[in-house]
Amino acid sequence: MNWIMETRSIVMAGGCFWGVEELFRSQNGVIETEVGYSGGHTENPTYETVKTGTTGHAEVIKVVFDPTLTSYEKLFQFFFSIHDPTTLDRQGNDRGSQYRSAIFYQTDEEQKSAQRVINDVKEKKRCPADIVTELVPHQAFYS
Repeated sequence: MNWIMETRSIVMAGGCFWGVEELFRSQNGVIETEVGYSGGHTENPTYETVKTGTTGHAEVIKVVFDPTLTSYEKLFQFFFSIHDPTTLDRQGNDRGSQYRSAIFYQTDEEQKSAQRVINDVKEKKRCPADIVTELVPHQAFYS
């Protein structure tokens, strides 16, 4: 018998990728995670180049998940609960555009799910200030 599991993935930035990745690993339905860089103009960035803040890239995580066990919306809700989406280019002591809050959507469904969660967070006033999370098309993921 052949078992083929359908998976989906999301790419998000919410500060230092090591901490964000560790938190996502424990979520129901998450199959794997990978840290990397996205959102910038430099091809094949490295940690050394991204930390300068000149590549335009953010530290991101790619989360691969089983859509029968979780959803875009559940994962985005979790994303907004583990970082501060109201601070521009900063999470805690980490400062710079590489630590910005962003969702790099790959499909219309993903974009709409992310926007619904952002609207919900705003409407329920879950944040003390305006949300600055970027919702932008995914272009490339570098690991």
